[in-house]
Amino acid sequence: MTTDTIDRRLFLAATSSAFAALLASGCTTRTGSALAGPGAGAAPYGPLKRDPAGLLDLPEGFSYRVLSRLGDAMDDGLSVPDKADGMGCFDLGNGEIALVRNHELVPTDGGGGAIASGFDKVAGSTVLPGGTTTLVLDARTLAVKRQYRSLAGTIRNCAGGVTPWGSWLTCEEFVSADKHLGEGKLGRHHGWVFEVPANAGGLVEAVPIKAMGRFNHEAACVDPRTAIVYLTEDRDDSLLYRFVPESRGSHSGRLQALALDGIADSRNWTGQDMARGDWRAVRWIDLADVEAPADDLRKRGAAAGATVFARGEGIHMGTDELYFCCTSGGAAKLGQIFRLQPAPAAGRDRVQLFFESENAAQFNYGDNLTGAPNGHLVVCEDQYTPVVDNRIKGITRDGRAYDLARLDLQTELAGACFSPDGRTLFVNAYAPTTTFAITGPWTA
Repeated sequence: MTTDTIDRRLFLAATSSAFAALLASGCTTRTGSALAGPGAGAAPYGPLKRDPAGLLDLPEGFSYRVLSRLGDAMDDGLSVPDKADGMGCFDLGNGEIALVRNHELVPTDGGGGAIASGFDKVAGSTVLPGGTTTLVLDARTLAVKRQYRSLAGTIRNCAGGVTPWGSWLTCEEFVSADKHLGEGKLGRHHGWVFEVPANAGGLVEAVPIKAMGRFNHEAACVDPRTAIVYLTEDRDDSLLYRFVPESRGSHSGRLQALALDGIADSRNWTGQDMARGDWRAVRWIDLADVEAPADDLRKRGAAAGATVFARGEGIHMGTDELYFCCTSGGAAKLGQIFRLQPAPAAGRDRVQLFFESENAAQFNYGDNLTGAPNGHLVVCEDQYTPVVDNRIKGITRDGRAYDLARLDLQTELAGACFSPDGRTLFVNAYAPTTTFAITGPWTA
């Protein structure tokens, strides 16, 4: 999400009360007539069905439940804050699972009450509202057993990623400058990644992982075989980064940027620089001065030969390859998805342009993404055109897009992730915060 996207969201406050009223029932099932229109009906599950509550349209055989919403009382005495974004799901054992949920809050936003501690404060007194909340669920019934603040004091926690060792990497999509610091302002610099254990039980100490770089972070994913962390950046001229740790889970290591053979610019804005289905070999460029306050890491990387991408956002690690979204990439500037295959130690990584949208009905500004049990990608749209609602899109293994869900109100869906058993898709409506559990025949 970019700053101008945040500006476009200002009008959402006017719809918040109506949205909250629609959520009063908490749980709905699919009935009603099929939806018509471009992009509908191509899903392997059939066309979307109108939600009688006017909230979330799903295919026949799917249903949703609202688990958590803005203003709900939490177990730590705070209330659920707004702007729910990226999210990860974890198996805690003992019949419990946890959702660690980002809140993309800025210093002027409310944080759900007086937060006890965090990374930074406004004017030296009030803990910044950005950070994460954690929901602990009964793994079988999905009943919420407890929810609480797990990280605070940060700014615009957009997306992130799960680690194989049971934690959530939450990423700040904001780079502070010296002008932000001083009396009555911020106390510390921002633009970092933080780690939140899924089983924390409450607020954790917010320690920035500075070796992962200071830039407009979006999302992260970890290769379970190597523990290398891949990182996206939400800028029109972003890079794709990887962090090579000194040891598994270490906060020390090297930051590198991806360079594709023969492709300096992957965006296809001025021509077909990279064709759909095209594979290119990868080299990785070591980056210096990764904590620099000038917000120029991507520019220095590109000058050294790194490939430029159009707003890198969601990223997902599968068994042996990863996918990442570039929200405004492509000739139509409606979105691209790239596939990166890390090679064995003796070989070279390679990247493919897996998908590029040709029209808004097909795919419109893909953002957060995850992998479904049937091998398809699940992608949340993030666009704010006046008459089009955001959808969850499915992308088949051969690169065909279909409608999987539609939110009938003008805010984005974000944070899509599956339960460990693959039975439930969890996803957030951004504002007002609403966390859904969607069940259905996901293996079909």
